[in-house]
Amino acid sequence: MSTAHHTPSELARALEALSPATRLQVAMTAGTHPEPGDVAVLIRRCGVEPDFFVRDMLVWALLSHPSDETVPALLGELDSANPQARAQALHALSKIGDPRGWPAVSDAFIADRDDEVARAAWRAAAALVPGDQRERLARRLAGQLGRGDHTMQLSLARAYLELGEAGEAVLAAAAETAGSQAALHAETIQRLIVDPDLGFDAAREEALRVWVMGVPE
Repeated sequence: MSTAHHTPSELARALEALSPATRLQVAMTAGTHPEPGDVAVLIRRCGVEPDFFVRDMLVWALLSHPSDETVPALLGELDSANPQARAQALHALSKIGDPRGWPAVSDAFIADRDDEVARAAWRAAAALVPGDQRERLARRLAGQLGRGDHTMQLSLARAYLELGEAGEAVLAAAAETAGSQAALHAETIQRLIVDPDLGFDAAREEALRVWVMGVPE
């Protein structure tokens, strides 16, 4: 894609370049100079793009288009059989922030077997949830406490941090009654809500010291 002005087919071909740096530049150009027909190309590429930074730039490029065009297309992408396509669509919806995306963040996505889809759903849910649904969302997310590795647990912690006070009662109950990993995760997030500057790892170490070893604070 040699110029800022391009057709959808030119954009699609340019996004197939072997070099990630080239694809990154193409996506940046598409976002800086949006053209009719780009949305479908950008969304399609999000589902197959292997480079994280290029994917992020593709989502950024989508933000340069009207939400009346992007949101319906992204909602349609949630039916894809491709997990990366679903995850990227959820991620883009969270960035756009249009309330029409909220009903699509179903419990099925929140509990998706694919970790990246689930993480994207958590981010989208926390970003899009209406004010009167925040406590209910905290309860919906509670089933994911203790799930996965450090990256997964950090992602869920960030979602709860966005919910703030709305999640405190749910986390307190989980810390008391859930299984060991879920309870430790809940206790860790509680500490982060009190002191966000503590950091996830330090909060987890404190929670482990107090909760598992029984060492007083």
